[in-house]
Amino acid sequence: MGYPRAGAHYRRSTGEFLAWFGTDEDCLDYLEWLRWPGGFACPRCGHAGGWRLADGRVECGGCGRRTSVTAGTIFDKTRTPLTVWFHACWLFATAKDGISARHLQRALEIGSCQTAWAMLHRLRSALVRPGRDRLAGVAEAGEAFIGGEEHGLRGGRQPGKKVLAGIAAEISEPKGIGRCRMAVLADASASSLGPFVTGSVEPGSRVITDGWVGYNGLAALGYAHERRNQKAAARRGEDPGELLPAVHRVSSLCKRWLPGTHQGSVEPAHLQAYLNEFAFRFNRRNSRSRGLVFFRVLELAAGHDPVRYDDIRATRKPRSKPPRQRGTGHPPSLNRPAAARPWRTAEMQLPFPLRLSGYPGSRFAPRRSPVGFQNSAAGLDLGLLRGSLIFVEEAAEDGPALDPLLGEVGNGGGRAGAGGVSGCGGVVVRCSAGHTRRGPAAGAVHRRSASGR
Repeated sequence: MGYPRAGAHYRRSTGEFLAWFGTDEDCLDYLEWLRWPGGFACPRCGHAGGWRLADGRVECGGCGRRTSVTAGTIFDKTRTPLTVWFHACWLFATAKDGISARHLQRALEIGSCQTAWAMLHRLRSALVRPGRDRLAGVAEAGEAFIGGEEHGLRGGRQPGKKVLAGIAAEISEPKGIGRCRMAVLADASASSLGPFVTGSVEPGSRVITDGWVGYNGLAALGYAHERRNQKAAARRGEDPGELLPAVHRVSSLCKRWLPGTHQGSVEPAHLQAYLNEFAFRFNRRNSRSRGLVFFRVLELAAGHDPVRYDDIRATRKPRSKPPRQRGTGHPPSLNRPAAARPWRTAEMQLPFPLRLSGYPGSRFAPRRSPVGFQNSAAGLDLGLLRGSLIFVEEAAEDGPALDPLLGEVGNGGGRAGAGGVSGCGGVVVRCSAGHTRRGPAAGAVHRRSASGR
């Protein structure tokens, strides 16, 4: 498959997304196309071709191994419906600042925040593509602490509860910032900074750093190293923050993103996953199609190895008491039948069952009287029903089809009914107060009262 095309390989809007992935079967077929665009290929022997089994799995024509579409991906052994997974991927990819686990839980009716958190972490684990291109050309490298201020620590690189993160940013010509890379570092020594730079920047590139001694060995690693001393710049009256503008920009954006989207609830053991997500979003900030970002997320997820919950859980805290039962279990599938316009019947929660045989059509043209509806054929006294809703329900199917008219209760009292229509099939006139009166009319309509109730 060549470069993906909008409208054919990925959807362009939320409307197309809902039209494409309305059922779990549609999601499964799209996932199969992503994983095997040229047809089935056995993940064990690589043989092309096989047989579809009754349980949905595919049997290899070479070695006979049976596999499913989700096996070997981050969706392996998942009990969450694929429609929920696809909607989670869509929210994850299309939101500019990302989405928190609590927001995802509320949006998709997920039983527990723990399940939503695990889903997002599985997606974050797939964002780093193996063998991805390193930064090239001119790049800045630096480090920054992620975390709050700690009193009693001297110097910017003193260890503490904060986490040290390495930052490499590509400089675009003639101006601007290109891609970035971020990684958690054990310390600011040369043994930590050197592998970070070599894993993020292509050898032979020009690397700009500050005067920290941890970067002294970059020239021996094959880089054109340019050092910018912040103390010397301060003595010259220059702003030291302008020496590495790309690194400082990326660092400040990340430090605002973590407390903004995730409310600062990021454990140090999981910080690398959040840095990968931030770099993924930052590198695609100029993407003209959010649907393409969704396509890339699903493409990476389909090609990633399975991620178990024990793989993403950082610590195993002993429980002093059994866990509470949270939520309602596994989230329901979003493959649901179409609703029969519930907004039309939401007001009709009466103590007795009421079935409307139809809704007002183009022929429904209510007539209003200044004092209410007088001389009604139904003859229902509205003295006690002021402010109530009046319903006309068809009771005889053999009556002639007429244009029904439903009365309403005004503040002036009066009578209401079928608008003076007589000689029709029998109807039942009911109000929300529970009163019933039989009278002549045909059809089933309702209207609000003049008071807005």
